[in-house]
Amino acid sequence: MMIKDILGNYSIIGTNQNESDETYNGTLSLSLDEKNRIIAKWLINKSQEQFGVGFFKENILVINFNYVGDENNTYFGTVVYKCFTKDILEGFWSEEYGNPQFLGSENCFRIKDKKELPS
Repeated sequence: MMIKDILGNYSIIGTNQNESDETYNGTLSLSLDEKNRIIAKWLINKSQEQFGVGFFKENILVINFNYVGDENNTYFGTVVYKCFTKDILEGFWSEEYGNPQFLGSENCFRIKDKKELPS
């Protein structure tokens, strides 16, 4: 798989870095900058934006991310995705103030353009 194969928009479902079984939903957008680095933007539960920069090698995508929390503090973390196909990514993540006994998880499924769907 090549870096350009994973670019696009994904629907996500994930779990937080704690002992809760609650899930979150959202979207992930992957694009490239002028230096061929992955640029990531998440929208979690229709309200929280997160941003990241990463790299891709041997079907592994690693992104360092950040977001501003409810208290206006900026939080930092890292997510690692295994790219099973260009349409399915499975990952785990950790952030600096999360519970170190747990990892968050995230599964991503490509959002297909309606033009690509069979009639």
